[in-house]
Amino acid sequence: MADFVDGTAFNHEQGQRSRKLFAAVVLAALDDAIADDKKYGNGPEQIARWARSRDGREVLSCAGIDPNERVVKGLMGFVANGVRTSVALSREESERRNQAEAA
Repeated sequence: MADFVDGTAFNHEQGQRSRKLFAAVVLAALDDAIADDKKYGNGPEQIARWARSRDGREVLSCAGIDPNERVVKGLMGFVANGVRTSVALSREESERRNQAEAA
């Protein structure tokens, strides 16, 4: 019984690591699309094309994200905002947004 529990815990941990790895790929794709948007002006279209592709849908699924049209629209909106993922996920940006909403 203890072996089963250890094996299940190990598999769960491996799955979580895998999900985080694929989430990092999604963040990298967003950053690439933001860079394309600044350079060529076609970032939202690029991320939508990627997210609708077979590879994009598979990466989103492996990251734990349901690859539906609502998600594609959200990714496009995020790219259109032009805020890089590292900045958007930072504590300072979160605090700045909360202060702006409170005012």
